[in-house]
Amino acid sequence: MKHAWCVVVAATVALGGCGGGGDEPKFATDHPRIFLNSPDVRDRLTTELMSGRPAATKFKSTIDRWVGGDDIYGIEGWHAALLGQLTGDPKYCAAAIKLINSEVAAEEKLIVGGQAPDVADDDYLQIGDVVGDLVLVYDWCNKEVGDSRATWLAYANQAVFNVWNYKQAKWGTKTVTWEGWAIDDPSDNYYYSFLRATMLLGLAAHDEIPDAAGWLTQFHDTKFMGELVPTFDKDLVGGGSREGTGYGVSMRELFHLYDLWTSSTGEVLADKTPQTRASYLSFIHQTVPTLDRIAPTGDQSRDATAMFFDYHRNYLQELVYLYPNDSLAGPAQALLAQSTLPEMANQFMYVYDFMYDNQNVAATALDGLDTAYYAPGIGELYARSGWDKHATWINMIAGSFTESHAHQDQGSLMIYKDGWLAYDGVVDSSSGLTQDTISHGLVRLLDGTKPVEQQRDTDPALVALHKGDGYVYAAAEITPVYGKGSIAQKVQRELLYLEPDTIVVYDRVQTKSGSQVWQLVSPANPTIKGSIGSVTAAGHTMTVQQLSAGTMATTSLKSADSDDFNGGYRIDETLQAGDNRFLNVITIDGAATGVTASGADGAMVTIAGQPVGVQFNHTDIGATLMINDQTITLGPGIDQLPE
Repeated sequence: MKHAWCVVVAATVALGGCGGGGDEPKFATDHPRIFLNSPDVRDRLTTELMSGRPAATKFKSTIDRWVGGDDIYGIEGWHAALLGQLTGDPKYCAAAIKLINSEVAAEEKLIVGGQAPDVADDDYLQIGDVVGDLVLVYDWCNKEVGDSRATWLAYANQAVFNVWNYKQAKWGTKTVTWEGWAIDDPSDNYYYSFLRATMLLGLAAHDEIPDAAGWLTQFHDTKFMGELVPTFDKDLVGGGSREGTGYGVSMRELFHLYDLWTSSTGEVLADKTPQTRASYLSFIHQTVPTLDRIAPTGDQSRDATAMFFDYHRNYLQELVYLYPNDSLAGPAQALLAQSTLPEMANQFMYVYDFMYDNQNVAATALDGLDTAYYAPGIGELYARSGWDKHATWINMIAGSFTESHAHQDQGSLMIYKDGWLAYDGVVDSSSGLTQDTISHGLVRLLDGTKPVEQQRDTDPALVALHKGDGYVYAAAEITPVYGKGSIAQKVQRELLYLEPDTIVVYDRVQTKSGSQVWQLVSPANPTIKGSIGSVTAAGHTMTVQQLSAGTMATTSLKSADSDDFNGGYRIDETLQAGDNRFLNVITIDGAATGVTASGADGAMVTIAGQPVGVQFNHTDIGATLMINDQTITLGPGIDQLPE
């Protein structure tokens, strides 16, 4: 895509690696240089304001109250500066500039006093917001900034310099080094904040301060094309984030940067990696059928329950805006419209409903999508019985374990139907940070009384995935996550989802010593009768029938770790060390009847009057399935699932 409104400024600003498709970035010489230098963007937003679109009206009235003196949480200067550009009313830029002047003055006071400014807090996590706000106000209110421009740019430039040069970081005359956390990790949420500050400063001041042209190269060539794209192409096949859904929602900020860059320069960044478009699918499948919450994988520091929030809404609306003509845009619009957040709930997020109204993208039915999805990069398998709000939804995790916000949940199982039946115990924690194996639906290994930890920078994996009429089968090799030298010799899980409400789980577990605990975590206190555990929650009864395992018992998460858990329970099945097999049939509301063992490694059930049998291989990955009068051999290999 090329736009006549962009012109190349200086030969020193020559970015490499952006040739494909003939959309080399070009940079505007006059302010505004970011986003609003696109006539298409400016005309669209102006029209929405003038025509009284609800999202535009709500945003403007909120900023009017803020300009008038109301204290509204989270409103940033650029929100007002945006209206200043679109309406020409000077009050908006005046308020935005006043805010930035106040913030920079406070930072300068700290620097003069020999302290690091607030922008350096928490390893520069907020630099994207702080410097990004300053730069957008600088760009969109440039004529009004006046004598403050040199101070603003010097402060912003030093902050960006300090991020990438952490060993030489300085404030004033004082050297203030830091550890350089995540500056070379594109899978970490900090990285997107660093990119935002760097990109925006480069775009706004590329020919106004000596370092700024270099920040464009740093952003585009070194970090985006040189680090992020190859990392995403290798590690995030299928979309999503290895940080889980709590911190992974920060990718909405990355998608926003894609739009700002494209609108400013004409180069389409979103298409540089298929991770962008694939995140459409991973997000849709991570959303549970009731459309009010997300799968609670990884740390959930903002809200342990992972309820649908404005950030989730923004994540998906950004993707719809980037790919409005894609076959996934209509289903995504339907999800947003039918969710518990058909519009932003928080005033500081109103700006995104205004910017990404997506009014020309028609909602289409979600049930046009396949009911299963596998994202190999994040190791997540999702399957559901349908796309109605009362559908059964399951999730199994088996993939590379690399990020600090990810949990020790490799091999874990979650089940949802109108609410949680089996979940991640993080939902009932105070911190949202309960990472240990104690709170996940997996086989927990104990060395004495101490849980064996799953090790980061390891590569457990899904090794089999097959989908057919009425079933989804998956097998996971979990052993590598325990690392070398632990008591673990073999940990494998096979899962057979028999639609709509039956799950057969088979585990091969071999340890040198200690004990093994098969566990399923639930919000409700289970009842145990012999070899059957029952959980009643969300208006449904889930039963776990043990066909091969140890003694079944219940455990309260609160009693197991009273410092963090507010609730939650486990069904536990315990065996001593050795080469063991766990075989359990999980069914909802009695969907499977006549559940019996078939030898040591198989199960027979009746579903809707039809017999279904499965026989798992005792020593190696694989099973034989008898269903619909067919005998199907299930072995290693990953099927390519349809969208």
